[in-house]
Amino acid sequence: MSDALAAQLAFLPDYLSRHLLLSVTALGIGIGISLPLAVVSTRVRALQAPLLGVASAIQTVPSLALLALMVPLLEDIGFVPAAIALVLYSMLPVLRNTITGLETVDPDLVTAGKGLGMTPSQLLVKVQLPLAMPVIIAGVRTATVWVVGITTLSTPVGATSLGNYIFSGLQTQNTTAVLVGCVAAAGLALTLDGLIRVMEGAARRRRRGLLAGTAVCTVALVLAGLSPILAGRPGSDARPEIVLGTKTFTEQYILARFLGDRLEDAGYRTRTVDSLGSTVVFDALTTRQVDCYVDYSGTLWANQMRRTDNPGRDAVLLGVRDWLETRHGIDFVVSLGFENAYALAVTRETAEVRTLATIDDLVPVAIGMSLGGDYEFFGRPEWRALEAQYGLAFEKLVTMDSTLMYAAVDSGQVDVITAFSTDGRIAAFDLVVLEDTREALPPYDALLMCTPEGLARAPRMANVLVPLEGAVTTEAMRTANRHVDVDGESVEAAARLLSARLATQARAGE
Repeated sequence: MSDALAAQLAFLPDYLSRHLLLSVTALGIGIGISLPLAVVSTRVRALQAPLLGVASAIQTVPSLALLALMVPLLEDIGFVPAAIALVLYSMLPVLRNTITGLETVDPDLVTAGKGLGMTPSQLLVKVQLPLAMPVIIAGVRTATVWVVGITTLSTPVGATSLGNYIFSGLQTQNTTAVLVGCVAAAGLALTLDGLIRVMEGAARRRRRGLLAGTAVCTVALVLAGLSPILAGRPGSDARPEIVLGTKTFTEQYILARFLGDRLEDAGYRTRTVDSLGSTVVFDALTTRQVDCYVDYSGTLWANQMRRTDNPGRDAVLLGVRDWLETRHGIDFVVSLGFENAYALAVTRETAEVRTLATIDDLVPVAIGMSLGGDYEFFGRPEWRALEAQYGLAFEKLVTMDSTLMYAAVDSGQVDVITAFSTDGRIAAFDLVVLEDTREALPPYDALLMCTPEGLARAPRMANVLVPLEGAVTTEAMRTANRHVDVDGESVEAAARLLSARLATQARAGE
């Protein structure tokens, strides 16, 4: 077994267990809601069309969007919003199959039951539901496969799942992590589907012993899958826990591991909530569900503060600090020392052929070019500022995962990309960053923010983190990012590299 595979398999018990817990919880609640509603709708026919219409409409909402909508609605991240979204997704096949199964029961059998003096409840329990059970279980099978698959998308809203493999693997170009996540999710879906298929066959052949035995085996398998969570309940480790958040790109993963290592060395227990959306992670900090995370002054200035001006680096930093303290009570803000700014970048060949050095140079030729950006850039204020300040008009805007942008511009699939200034792939692909002469884009100083509640729970945390003020240079961060994105090393190795570099700097300064 390779070291890369072994490293990923170490996470499997926790990720699989949490994925299973979320999936089974959502399925259980979804079935518990859908079955009674379906039964009622067969008695009150006026309910059927609206009920199925609402369930069908929910299916048309992209699953990731529905998961993300739960966060602001509930003002929460993690298990609860993910579970509610998955419950909604699980309902349609169970509703539809239950209604279909009940309505296709032979009317003569129902009439015979009535002739024997059965009450409506007795007819339902003893005649209709048993006869409809194979169709109902078929709906449960469909819902199970849907929910297990969609659960992988719960990672950006803070719910740990096998999606952690996929999201982090895609961002860090770790094929092993992606494959482990995909295979594990597929294996889980196929295993549960197979067990339910046996139950469906047993129900069709009226083999109650096989049906009960398979149900018991399914419950036992689920409990076995949940054992890592049950065995690792809080209490076994009395150290105060600090929750670290990350966004969905390599630099964030490295910084979280880097900070986690320092805090663990100081005697604290850390837990990282990876791959959160940009707005989700900030909301998690302000609602105290995350204790610390790194964001960027320009992102906070434009996205959270809704500012469109650019008064300069020092003024933006001061304004962000004041706003965080007065609006959200966040008064512990460490400026790490480097800036990870949005920038427009082209290949060296394009820069030479088109004579491009600044964004001003790009304006007259942009109409015949395509711009590739990460999945949130074109909805951000920064893009609107670039359009307004420069009058940029591209022939085509292409949204893609940030890890794909650099290869896309290098291969000519797009002409320009929205690069990140600390990304090691800028040098690796020999890209030219165009100067923002009109300062349309704000500065993006990396800021480590911690809640007062986290500091109160872990009072020595400040002593560990304050020395990081101004300690991480742009070159150090770019090197760490390149270690992962270009050299294919692990995030953990890059975090250790960053720690070693800071230690060397500290010794040199003594």
